[in-house]
Amino acid sequence: MSTSCREKVILFPFMAQGHLIPYLALALKIQSKFGYSVTILSTPLNIQKLQRSLPPSTSNINLVSLPYSSSDHNLPPNSENTDVLPYPLVINLLDSLHSLRPHLHKFISDLVTQNTPPLCIISDVFLGWTVEIAKEFEIFHSVFVTGGAYGTGIYYSIWLNQPQLQNESEEEFILPDFPQDLRIHRSQLANNVLQATGTDSWSMFYKRELSQTLTSDGFLFNTVEAFDQVGLTYFRSKLGHDSVWAVGPVSDYSLSLKSRASSGTSSDLCTQWLDNQQEKSVLYISFGSMNTISSTQMMELAIGLEKSGRNFIWVVRPPLGYEMNEEVRSEWLPDGFEERMKAKNRGLLVRKWATQLEILSHKATSVFLSHCGWNSILESLSFGVPIIGWPISADQYNNSKLLEEEIGVCVELARGNRNEIRREDVVRVIDLVMSNESKKGDEMRNKACEVKEMIENAIREEQGCKGSSVNGLEEFFAMALARKKRKMDH
Repeated sequence: MSTSCREKVILFPFMAQGHLIPYLALALKIQSKFGYSVTILSTPLNIQKLQRSLPPSTSNINLVSLPYSSSDHNLPPNSENTDVLPYPLVINLLDSLHSLRPHLHKFISDLVTQNTPPLCIISDVFLGWTVEIAKEFEIFHSVFVTGGAYGTGIYYSIWLNQPQLQNESEEEFILPDFPQDLRIHRSQLANNVLQATGTDSWSMFYKRELSQTLTSDGFLFNTVEAFDQVGLTYFRSKLGHDSVWAVGPVSDYSLSLKSRASSGTSSDLCTQWLDNQQEKSVLYISFGSMNTISSTQMMELAIGLEKSGRNFIWVVRPPLGYEMNEEVRSEWLPDGFEERMKAKNRGLLVRKWATQLEILSHKATSVFLSHCGWNSILESLSFGVPIIGWPISADQYNNSKLLEEEIGVCVELARGNRNEIRREDVVRVIDLVMSNESKKGDEMRNKACEVKEMIENAIREEQGCKGSSVNGLEEFFAMALARKKRKMDH
């Protein structure tokens, strides 16, 4: 390990939990592996959030607040993270990011003036304007994408080309710049894409920021080369073959589990309940921290779960149209549902939050019914757990497509939170995946175990053997150092 602490790396994540967590994991990885000093920039309340998540013994990771007030941007007071915002206001948060530009400029300018310029700036996809600041100070710049390359590639292609606007009577369309003929169905589009006109706020934001990111020196992806080839090829065609690196998963899930076990926080209600279930008999259901389904979908899902006869853990949140922090009401579920499930030891309803890693790593867990957010996908596949897909927003539709069509570890149950879902479909899909007689279920489980191995191989670093993600991060920093050396030589 290098102990070159004088090299500084700047990380600048977007203000959402699904972005902050991987950025913090990347910071810890850079610091422990390369010995560099890492600075994470964000707004004051997000820095407080990160402070609470930093392991106690961490040194050489600095958290720096940039001035920001949400009230200045048509947002409620103290709204600095997507977690606390209703979806229609997220675009206001995105548009407000430009207000951080002068503060980043001053921060970098001060470092350069003190003759301690950073080795590189690594920023989020929604912060394309950071590329211009890096270029002004001749600092190596990279985008770190917290999602997968396939899902992000479709996202880029749709927002930059908007092929769905070409022929609106067609149910399907082909992406114009993808390495293979990729057909997208309109039901696989998030609401903001379906409603886009080309001149709406979302379109204007994405066209500007995403096109700017493509002028960066490189892209790092929180993914694995072995199962994300199509997406990585897309970005390599845009940026050049040597400027795109798969470095994921950046989070060390087994280490997280060990540290929680040693602190005694893992023996919670879910783990105790799972300990009393048979191996591979439980369906785990969660739609992530930002998503929810409609009240009619919630009712049909509950009826389907009861009819299926399968055991389950369900992280229940209020349905669409209600505040996320509201208490779950009995009227949203079938009469007496929770009591019956409890009495039969069939199902556990968890309010708001569950220890997901502990559940996914438990031998009783069979399948994950998921919104297909990328962090959840990586966690599930790291433990060889196949997925029932129910994408709801953003790149989740594309992630579900990757899992089902390209990798074979997923079957989709529903799309979005505005469409109808039938209890019969819930029973059918659960049986398809969980039944011992199901050929499809067997194939998915086998494939999920193969992907688990791919992930283990990618992050392996032992006895001179380095995985693709380990090499990816080393190659990235070798390029950043070479760029800095060339600049100094001149």
